[in-house]
Amino acid sequence: MKVVILSSLSWSLVNFRGALIARMIEEGHEVVACAPDEEPEVLARLAGMGVRFRRTPMARAGTNPLHDLRTLLHYRRLMRAERPDVVIAYTQKPIIYGGLAARLWSRARYFAIMSGLGYVFSEEADGRRWLRAVVSRLYRIGVSRARCIFVFNGDDHRLMRESGIVSPAQRVMQVPGSGIDIRHFAERPLPEGPFTFLMMGRLMRDKGVGEYVEAARIVRASRPEVRFLLLTRPEAENPTGYTAADLEQWRQAGLIEFLPETRDVRPFIAAAHAFVLPSFYREGLPRTILEALATGRPVITTDMPGCREPIRHGVNGLLVPPRDGPALAAAMERMIAQPERAAAMAAAARRTAVDIYDVDKVNAMLLDVMQLRGAASATPVPAPPPALLVPEGA
Repeated sequence: MKVVILSSLSWSLVNFRGALIARMIEEGHEVVACAPDEEPEVLARLAGMGVRFRRTPMARAGTNPLHDLRTLLHYRRLMRAERPDVVIAYTQKPIIYGGLAARLWSRARYFAIMSGLGYVFSEEADGRRWLRAVVSRLYRIGVSRARCIFVFNGDDHRLMRESGIVSPAQRVMQVPGSGIDIRHFAERPLPEGPFTFLMMGRLMRDKGVGEYVEAARIVRASRPEVRFLLLTRPEAENPTGYTAADLEQWRQAGLIEFLPETRDVRPFIAAAHAFVLPSFYREGLPRTILEALATGRPVITTDMPGCREPIRHGVNGLLVPPRDGPALAAAMERMIAQPERAAAMAAAARRTAVDIYDVDKVNAMLLDVMQLRGAASATPVPAPPPALLVPEGA
């Protein structure tokens, strides 16, 4: 079969969907990967896998309807030229306009991967209900003919139902995110030396960066030896972003150690005792949490949709209220003061990744539902945990 995959960023094709694409190739399918940007490294990796790449122009963050119409027309041209058997789309605009194009100009079976509903459906956007209504309607149009809609957490499914994006009759399946390669992110022993926390993520207020810095200030007041690493990049153009000057101010105050953005985060996770993500953004299921769990690091994160999904409080990590720096600091203090408990959480974190979030198990679920696994496939079909399935009409 010919499978077309629609994305909004080329790097995500190899970083988040690389294992899924490779598995499709192994099953004998022809894969065409699409994105609006052409990054040479990504194109080379896709070509090495035997994947064709097609550029599909898109204003990723824009709201200009003319730009979105251009994206839709490019998708129409794509459908007519490729005549795919299966179309898979993820992230907002590919899901909306790719779904519409597949419905109007293709007979392909269409699947949407809803990795998260994002800012528009968060509390931060409660004052822009008109925008939420518009996006909900566009989503509804985009997924109306989807054979299955994959979601990463139950909160998103409920909100999609409440917002009218999906109907009770539509098939929705909750899967364990995009999965994690438990061989690439191998278990690593906890490091020696002073207790070290690591946060990775975009330098934005709704990612909880301010709370992380506040917690660092509180903890270091009594434990100056504790280290706080922040792996990120400035977001000067984002209205909720912090700048390089903010980073430098925190560094000069001795609160955080800045680590520049990298494409191999494994050494930095291994150098930490615990991973922290105080996000109050509406996450799907943060990839960084899965990377930390696979490495064998306990996670401190917020009791928010997506973030709380893989965490069992007190077992493989700790959950704290959003927007609460002192509560975050208290959770950090608890972990520092109980090193044996932290070590037990680290072991439980690895087990969580292996038992539930192994990318091979996740991809087997996806391929089975999309009917893309050959009858002679050598890999046994794993039974997904019952709690991760959302039945049709539930």
